[in-house]
Amino acid sequence: MAKKKTASLLSKFTEIEEDLLSHIQDGYQLETDSLGGNLVLRRLKDNEEIRPLSANRNTIKAMEQRGLISPGKGRDPLTIVWRLKRK
Repeated sequence: MAKKKTASLLSKFTEIEEDLLSHIQDGYQLETDSLGGNLVLRRLKDNEEIRPLSANRNTIKAMEQRGLISPGKGRDPLTIVWRLKRK
């Protein structure tokens, strides 16, 4: 049931947003610098990094304004870790 619900929700998003959200759901952590740039998807279990080329700070800003993600504290003071909002 959860797969169908997720699939119907993802149809409302752009391809870039779908990609970022699916990575976050698969265990990656979305990180940016303090200005919202330099996006990195980091898998915590083995510290693998992916740099999404098609996403930028405007993508993150749009996802935050739509209520999909919220900022959190990162590993260092200049890093923001973005988390999915629970509804």
